[in-house]
Formats: sequence, structure tokens, C-alpha cells
Amino acid sequence: MHSPGRTFCCDPASVCHFSCILRLFYNASFQLLFAEAGVQTNGKKRNQVLKIGHGGTLDSAATGVLVVGIGKGTKMLGTMLSGSKKYTAIGMLGKATDTLDATGKVTEEKPYDQVTKGDLENVLQKFTGDIMQVPPLYSALKKDGERLSTLMKRGEAVEAKPARPVRVYSLSLQQFQPPLFTLDVECGGGFYVRSLVNDIGKELSTCATVQELTRTKQGPFTLEEHALQEDKWTIDEIAQSLEHCTALLLGEPARKKLKTEHPGETAVVCGDK
Repeated sequence: MHSPGRTFCCDPASVCHFSCILRLFYNASFQLLFAEAGVQTNGKKRNQVLKIGHGGTLDSAATGVLVVGIGKGTKMLGTMLSGSKKYTAIGMLGKATDTLDATGKVTEEKPYDQVTKGDLENVLQKFTGDIMQVPPLYSALKKDGERLSTLMKRGEAVEAKPARPVRVYSLSLQQFQPPLFTLDVECGGGFYVRSLVNDIGKELSTCATVQELTRTKQGPFTLEEHALQEDKWTIDEIAQSLEHCTALLLGEPARKKLKTEHPGETAVVCGDK
């Protein structure tokens, strides 16, 4: 389920390649991108400041949508991305790892032959709606200013965070070919698909871990509509992509409410100051 190639503003690898992207900005046409980002230049200064930020961490082994804000867009990330997120996850029954995904060390193996498609579908109902979830130890959550995953890699003892409320709008089984199963998940913020798959394994009296994870939607941005493939990482293509996405901002520099798919949720975009 991985998307082909890397994508600007959509693949987490793009964050790791910011240095390459930034070098593109300083060619003969860099003013075009700066203008799209709301940064004024006079063409004389050699060092122009262009702020770039991403709209939330994505598992290092995952692919998919990671929204990147450029220039004035960095101020909008929090409100623009307050809607739901969607994921496609491939899980594997019978194995558990310390990271709850395929990158970790196997910590447990159990038989899974007794699990049927019906069993799995029934279990999913228990993880839909408002539920309590314990975050993974390997995560971006912090203790004393450092990520838990960093502390774990250093071999330091880390206690699990307490269960916290999360929301799952929809959860469905797309494919079941034991030991593999594919899920589509739509959830709110603070939700970990790795924890979900781990909990599903336990509920089925076995264990399970994530093999592949793809974020297909973050806020109003989707992998299908807003991804820019790596072969189109040029100044003109990036600028055109940014211009296309401005339709999501409703165009007016005033406070607006963006429609969301779920009642009671709104995303407010603040006008420029």
C-alpha cells in the first residue's frame, strides 16, 4: 500500500530531504516560490528567510500524507489540520515487537490459526467510537523534554504513559489473508494505529504488529488529490501545487470556518496580521 516514490508535503521522507529541497529554492526562480509562500523579497539580499514546518509527526516506517507549511502557511497548520486523519494499515497476526511495527525486535509469538475473518470484524467494533488507548513506548511523546523513542534507543527505562481518550470515526477490514489483514482507519488526533493493531491482537487471544502503514488523509489534505510525486519536484510544479491547495484556505484573509466531515468539529483559519 505504499505510494510510488516520494511526494512533496506528503511523504515523511520529504522532511529528511528538506536540505535538498531548500537548495532548489535558491536558483534563478526562487522568488516565485517565495511569493507563493507570502515572503517578500527585493532580489538583492543573498540570505532570505523561509520558514518551513510540518503538521505533525508520522511514524518513521510509515508513508503518506505529512503536510508541510511554507512561509505564512506555518501559522495555519494547527487550525488547518484539526480535522480527522485516515490510515491504511497492514497488520500481521502471531507476532509482537517492542516498537509495535516491523522495525522492532520480536518480543512474543503466538498461534493465530483460530482467528477467523468474522472474529476480526467483530473485534473491530470494540475499537470504534470514543475509546481509551495506551500510547506506544516508541513514540514522539516526551519525558523531561526528550522523546520516549530516544530514551528507549539509549537503553533507558521508560514507563508507559497512562491510557488516554481517543476517537475512532470508522474502522473497517479491507482484506484478510492470514496472518495478514488490512484495515482502513479514520481517527482523531493523538491516535496510534500501532497501539490499535497491538490491542486487536490481544483481544483475539494472540498478538499482532503493524507491517505497513500509510496515512491517506490529514485534515483536508489527501494523498490522492494533493500529493506531488518526486519527479515533479521543480520550482514551477511546487508553486503550482501550492496555488492549487490555496482553494482549501477559502481565499479571504479573514477568520473562516472550514467544513469538516464530522459534526461539532471546525477548523478556523486566521487572517494575515
